[in-house]
Amino acid sequence: MGCLPIPILFVLGVVIGSVFWGDRGALWGAGIGLAMGLGLAGAFIALLRRRR
Repeated sequence: MGCLPIPILFVLGVVIGSVFWGDRGALWGAGIGLAMGLGLAGAFIALLRRRR
């Protein structure tokens, strides 16, 4: 469940980038979506592992 944002934001970035800016936008959207997904997954895992 912690890794779920990675594929979701990757695909969402590709679709949004492709719709608005074509092939180059799809590439940028994929990179931005992947980076955001990795960041959110890392933050989620860090929150789960944090001591109370």
